[in-house]
Amino acid sequence: MTGLVEHYAADGYFFPLDVLDPEQARTLGEELLAIRNDPRFVGLGNNDQFNHPQLLSRAAADLVRHPVLLEVAESLLGPDLLVWGATLFAKPPHSGNYVSWHQDLHYWGFDCDDEVSAWVALGPVTEASGCMRFARGSHVVGGIEYNDTFAPGNSLTRGQEAMFEVNEDDVVLVELASGQASFHHGRLLHGSGPNGTDDWRLGLAIQYIGAHVRQVATELDYAMPVRGVDRFHNFAHVSAPDVDLSPESLAWHRRVMLAQNDAIYESTEDVDGAVR
Repeated sequence: MTGLVEHYAADGYFFPLDVLDPEQARTLGEELLAIRNDPRFVGLGNNDQFNHPQLLSRAAADLVRHPVLLEVAESLLGPDLLVWGATLFAKPPHSGNYVSWHQDLHYWGFDCDDEVSAWVALGPVTEASGCMRFARGSHVVGGIEYNDTFAPGNSLTRGQEAMFEVNEDDVVLVELASGQASFHHGRLLHGSGPNGTDDWRLGLAIQYIGAHVRQVATELDYAMPVRGVDRFHNFAHVSAPDVDLSPESLAWHRRVMLAQNDAIYESTEDVDGAVR
């Protein structure tokens, strides 16, 4: 684990890490797509995103608490961990949709950088299918200005684009086998290209935070305790669902989405009234 921590500190990322076997990953991807398409589910996501599946799917809730992921998150953040969110990124076959260069933490409203994102491939992820691209070492750059484009085809909530020139020599392609995961720092510049293959490109991104992190952009926010003890109670707690897509889990999902939109869109002048 020491080498992982050193690599992460220097470059801002680490991969690959084996988490699920390929068949487990494929099955979970199919289950999450089915939930997203279920008529009981009111889509509160954005473009290719299905936000907070861990609140609606027992299998997704199990994955965010997977011991392999938690061991890595603990080595980077300490023993007391919360899951602030999770997002299924689903690029359809031959989709032109993309993710522009961005830093996760720029809009999330946390008081510090003690967050790490795990990205679990729910099928093979290659350059041709639009794998993530990391800008090596960019987590130490500091503050970067952004242009919120809300552009069609951009899978980010704001269509945000970092106003920063990435050196192509620093770009790393994050190709993963089905069931493998990558980890990246919340300040690391990353993005992804379109999916030019015949298959879905599916991945579940999970945002782990230390329990001491505070939300400063909105008064109320939610997180799921997953390891250690939450002695701070900076976030209202949410739990895994007892039943997939139960009325209770759907109500909690909407509540969490609306609260976190207050943080994500806090400085946005026009989001077309959307719940994303």
